[in-house]
Amino acid sequence: MKHLLRTATFLRPYVWQILATLVILLTITGLGLLVPRIIQNVIDDGLMRGDTAYLIRAALLLLGLGLGSALLNFLNRYLSAWIAAKVGYDLRNRMYNHIQYLPFTYHDHTQSGQLISRCIEDVRSIENFAGSSVAELVRFVFLTIGILLSMLSENARLAVIALLPMIPLILMTSSFGTKIGALFFAVDMAVGEVSNRLQENVVGVQVVRAFAREPYETQRFDEANKDVFVKWVKVIDEWAKIMPTTGWLTTLGTILILFFGGQMVLDGTMTVGAIVAFNAYILMLAEPAQSLTGLVNAGGEAAAGAQRVFEVLDTQPAIQSPTDAVKLESLRGEVEFREVGLKYQDEKTASLSGINLRVQPNRIVALIGPTGSGKTSLINLIPRFYDVSEGELLIDGVDVRRMDLVALRRQIGIVLQTSLLFSDTIKGNIAYGRPNATDEEVVAAARAAQAHEFIKGFPNGYETIVGERGVTLSGGQRQRVAIARALLMDPRILILDDSLSSVDTQTEKLIQAALDRLMEGRTTFVIAHRLSTVRRADLILVMDKGRILERGTHEELLHFDGLYKEIHDLQLMQNVDFEAEMETLEALSDSELPSPRVEEEDM
Repeated sequence: MKHLLRTATFLRPYVWQILATLVILLTITGLGLLVPRIIQNVIDDGLMRGDTAYLIRAALLLLGLGLGSALLNFLNRYLSAWIAAKVGYDLRNRMYNHIQYLPFTYHDHTQSGQLISRCIEDVRSIENFAGSSVAELVRFVFLTIGILLSMLSENARLAVIALLPMIPLILMTSSFGTKIGALFFAVDMAVGEVSNRLQENVVGVQVVRAFAREPYETQRFDEANKDVFVKWVKVIDEWAKIMPTTGWLTTLGTILILFFGGQMVLDGTMTVGAIVAFNAYILMLAEPAQSLTGLVNAGGEAAAGAQRVFEVLDTQPAIQSPTDAVKLESLRGEVEFREVGLKYQDEKTASLSGINLRVQPNRIVALIGPTGSGKTSLINLIPRFYDVSEGELLIDGVDVRRMDLVALRRQIGIVLQTSLLFSDTIKGNIAYGRPNATDEEVVAAARAAQAHEFIKGFPNGYETIVGERGVTLSGGQRQRVAIARALLMDPRILILDDSLSSVDTQTEKLIQAALDRLMEGRTTFVIAHRLSTVRRADLILVMDKGRILERGTHEELLHFDGLYKEIHDLQLMQNVDFEAEMETLEALSDSELPSPRVEEEDM
């Protein structure tokens, strides 16, 4: 419940709307409490005296009260729904904005489907409770207080007798509220797992189809979905136990009024109109009392949702700009690693250890090594995607942990190994880092990345929608758009994480020629598996098991009898074998083969 109370902070901007709602609810309650009094007077005064005019006036008064209550109920529902919608709007924005700044370490260990579920389903449950449920709960409190005061003022003894069944009702509802919160939290977690299974399947649809694993994925989804059903049944079971009891207890209150109140009427201590009024008060209380378990049910669901929402909001970004951040508007591009070590969360061994490296501005540094050697981990430290576990990383002599993150990352262009594009136009994807870039600048970046020609080949050119994750483009096309996106930033530090892996040899040569020109005047880090893309680097780092084993130029490293020479000789042998196979295929294609007509004659 404490998590649900915390959502009240999101109500502060709408204090006047909330006050207006409370006034309306108080007025509705007051008008409703007048009705039993009017009925009592009609019976005791109008009917007993046979005053027809009194009855007409009372009927018109009741009609006016009904119309006024209807109008106020409309305003109450509108304002309550408006406040709830605004709270949901603010919560979703707060969640989304917070997620943008959570570190990579958080996303490494959190399922995206669970995050989606928390942003949508859990916020929806809070929104629903903040709307109609809270208004009904406040109305129930006002109504209970009003009815209690009215009944006590009329006959305290009968009031106490009539309200006795409310005591077990309150105790049962309190116990129900304690249980239901934990049950709804389990339901929300199960729904999050369903969302995660769905998200994984949609993203990996090609892999599922390629391996014909549709039945397996259907079974996995069914298991997660069945878990939601089982947990929902537990909620329904608890609700089913209390609902009949609630109705029976309110009925018991009416029975007590009729029995003990009837005795008082016979004794002459109460009037018939007073008994009818008492019964009307109990009936007024019966409907909201019976719906009280429903309100507690909605509150339990909202409390579980609030707990999951605040689990995200309470996670503080481990990587953020310090309060006294150094804001370098223009980097020179000097990068230095001093005894840098990196150990990811929950990993036993370090991914990097003992890294010492100083790169002068405008130099090209190539990183090569087997998979898992730490190449990507090393370059991920430069834009501060992760923080070093040991040592320090300096850019232009300043520790990156002291620098303003936005200013730092705006001067770093990155092309990742997996080029992700957004469901937007090609122009929008290229200009993602610089939304105010001119059309000429976008085209210039595309030309430099050798993307202009294929873009112009589309009917809508740069306004072509590429689809989710850029699925309408080939791998090489996506990579060239991603390169153009990085180049448009005109970064002082350029990071290419195996960015030529998805292009053919001819396109690679074209892009490499463009990159050779564009890498001039900026510090560049290149990760590649092909030596052809790194041999012209100013410095080549050969990495293995998180350490730099060898460093030097292409010619210098070939003189060492080390890992670089092994990789070079292996790739050279593969190229020779490939050329030999191609020559064999060409020779076979040039040889004289029997024509189909000759074969027919032989037959």
